[in-house]
Amino acid sequence: MAARVRSGARRGARARLAAAALLAALVAAGCGGARPTPIADRPIDLAGRCAQTEEDGFREDATLTVRDNRVDALSWQLWVGRRGGCRFELQDFRQVRSRPSIELAARDGSACKLMVWQEPRRVTLAHAGCEARCTGGIYEEAWPVMFEPRTGACATR
Repeated sequence: MAARVRSGARRGARARLAAAALLAALVAAGCGGARPTPIADRPIDLAGRCAQTEEDGFREDATLTVRDNRVDALSWQLWVGRRGGCRFELQDFRQVRSRPSIELAARDGSACKLMVWQEPRRVTLAHAGCEARCTGGIYEEAWPVMFEPRTGACATR
């Protein structure tokens, strides 16, 4: 029972982080009904590596290197249990914006884009319009990955 409660609490925490990241992604993309609050223009420098497996089977393996708001390396895979996963590689994208947040557009001309922004406690890497890069119909569960800005490790909150 305690393990089930902890797993539920972790899913809840992940869901809250995902909701916050989604809201920030919508603001970054200029979507939403109300006038969006601008993203703070913070310089992003990160040597990030986040590889973790949650109790509910969600796994992610992400490497992100950013120097002065320029993405130098990006490799991101995530899996939702054994149901499917998504994959993003830097060579499939081109950087189209560096401030106030970073945006990368898919080279194949699709609507897929990756966004990177920094908040005080985390650097978030998110995606939008990238259903074709996921298998198993899990796109709605393909949440952003978040890094600790100081260490580059997976963000814990």
